[in-house]
Amino acid sequence: MFCLCLNDHHLDNLKAINYTPVGLGKGFFNDEWLKDNTGKNISEKNSYYGEYTFYYWIWKNYLYIKKENEINDLWIGFSGYRYHWADNNQTKSDDLNRIVNKDNFSKYILRNAKPEWENYDVVLGEKLNVDEWKLSKILKKGYKKLIKNPFAFKRENQNIKLHFDVFHGDGILDKAIDLLDNDNRQDFDDFVKNEKSFNRENLFICKSPELMDSYFNSVFDWLYKCEKLFGFNLKGYAKTRIYAFLAERYISYWFQKNAKVLEWPLFFFDTHKNRIKL
Repeated sequence: MFCLCLNDHHLDNLKAINYTPVGLGKGFFNDEWLKDNTGKNISEKNSYYGEYTFYYWIWKNYLYIKKENEINDLWIGFSGYRYHWADNNQTKSDDLNRIVNKDNFSKYILRNAKPEWENYDVVLGEKLNVDEWKLSKILKKGYKKLIKNPFAFKRENQNIKLHFDVFHGDGILDKAIDLLDNDNRQDFDDFVKNEKSFNRENLFICKSPELMDSYFNSVFDWLYKCEKLFGFNLKGYAKTRIYAFLAERYISYWFQKNAKVLEWPLFFFDTHKNRIKL
């Protein structure tokens, strides 16, 4: 398990649970960290790409070793300092968010691969529903959409596309989809217009280097094209990380189309703000 971090104080905890510590971006990390600014890398784009600067590093510096040696039985996973895989799938993500604290964190975090994964290609985070808008959220974030179309937020009209338009800019997703290759353009467009949930947080666990390589080939080809359209003069969290947000919708679509997927709970607990001791 690779745990992606922006600060170095997580090191001892990550070593205690046998996770590989990964330092992202411009922060200082000592030699015990794996860093996304070594080898072939796009570390300078971390503010825009989030997790995907390390995914690029994995793709270009690590996966080819696994492929050449035909290592296909080892699960490779990714987590972060705020989002963590649960030890089992008996409790839903939203419930875990309420339960987990600095005193019981160790009880709930995943430490080993699970027998339930055996017949699957990839593990994705439990889905986030986007069709449960509260009136206060509609009025705060979606009022422009509501003025244009009074029926936009009817339950049957809510989907991934509406959610993205409201939070990240109206029409951005449509423009990005137009840049996809012929194998994915229409299917992904159908996905965001018909689905009401997506797998959360851009994190996954996979045992096939070939499958990971195919995904990275597809998503980075798309994101590079998006860069030429949207650039990097982006302001505000919802816009600055636009490439990570696009990829978060795409990862759900792509793996569901090309692999046998198992969903697994992820919970939120910010170990940067809440120091834990395992």
